[in-house]
Amino acid sequence: MSLNREEKAVVIEEVSAELAKAQSVIIAEYRGLDVAAVTVLRKQARESGVYLRVLKNTLVRRAVAGTPFEVLSSKMSGPLMYAISEDPVSAAKVLASFAKTNDKLVITGGALPDNALDTEGVKALATMPTRDELLAKLMGTMQAPITQFVRTLNEVPTKFVRGLAAVRDQKEAA
Repeated sequence: MSLNREEKAVVIEEVSAELAKAQSVIIAEYRGLDVAAVTVLRKQARESGVYLRVLKNTLVRRAVAGTPFEVLSSKMSGPLMYAISEDPVSAAKVLASFAKTNDKLVITGGALPDNALDTEGVKALATMPTRDELLAKLMGTMQAPITQFVRTLNEVPTKFVRGLAAVRDQKEAA
């Protein structure tokens, strides 16, 4: 079913709004995927906060015009699925992990703002830790010296009490 002019304008506006807050756009060819597989992929994308949609390339070309993702226009041909995310890594992770188990999904490229990525670039991006994982590692690194300092401070009275207990035991034995 084709869209009329107003419906196309709504789609372009929706995609433009997603692109305005996006940090990455990944495109993949979905030819041959069955409905059950696409449903699983959409569920994974939704859980990861990724906007995933099959769109007409002409509408997406209009939506990316004048945005930092305009570099993708040359890669838009054939039946494509677009994954857009605010986290630079999430969209790549979702599509790459799904492509490992389903060979019919072929990642054709992607883009970070003003930077086009080829298939290998997308796969490399998918192996990077997410923002939340990086923040967790940073917090762990920041807490490690404080935790060690508290253990050291706690060890002084503990050793003193052990020493007193040893002296007491020695006097009782004598």
